[in-house]
Amino acid sequence: MKLAGKTALITGAARRIGAQTAQTLHENGANIIIHYGRSGDDAEKLVALLNKQRNDSAIALQADLKDLDEVHDLAIAAFNAFDGLDILVNNASTFYPTPIGNINAENWEDLMGTNIKAPLFLSQACYPALKQSQGVIINMVDIHARSPLKDYTAYSCAKAAKVMLTRSLALEMGPEVRVNGVAPGAILWPEDENEMDVESQKNLLDKIPLKRIGHPENIAHTILYLVTDDYVNGQIIAVDGGRQLF
Repeated sequence: MKLAGKTALITGAARRIGAQTAQTLHENGANIIIHYGRSGDDAEKLVALLNKQRNDSAIALQADLKDLDEVHDLAIAAFNAFDGLDILVNNASTFYPTPIGNINAENWEDLMGTNIKAPLFLSQACYPALKQSQGVIINMVDIHARSPLKDYTAYSCAKAAKVMLTRSLALEMGPEVRVNGVAPGAILWPEDENEMDVESQKNLLDKIPLKRIGHPENIAHTILYLVTDDYVNGQIIAVDGGRQLF
């Protein structure tokens, strides 16, 4: 129970990697705040599961992360939920293609809003609480912050900015608060089968030295490491099976 008595706020935690991160930190003793945008049913199911495992150890909070007033209110509600805050995981993200010639202002505002604007302002709003608890921030980045993904220019730019946000906050918030990032590679196939056919999956696997995709547990365990090792700061750990070697 490495995190007994600690409280973690995880954005976009109702499903997929966020949900696995919530379960992993909970298994290690943390109280969990599940933030969600539109996945209310999934969030409440996860909260019920965690509270069944340990009474009164999890809640769900809804917020539109593109609305800075709601971001501020989320930080306050998270602090009040368990009388303190020790861990912030900026996991929520939007991801979709924006080919050159079709990028519009709405795409830009959405992708920048969820991937860089919200993490910055939520981190800032949570900073007083995290400073008090000698806490930690984990930013979910992407390997495409370093190697751009074709047709995803706006998304890749947003994630690249999040890398710099991670390093800047590590400098600004130290020594009280540590800030690190995780850059996943291929962890889960898209839920919509039309987004990636079998041939595309095979082509992707050919670019990964381990010749397989990862699992949400790989990301969650890396986050757990970054949360618990108190001398790692300002780092981005790629969890990609070696894909960035190409």
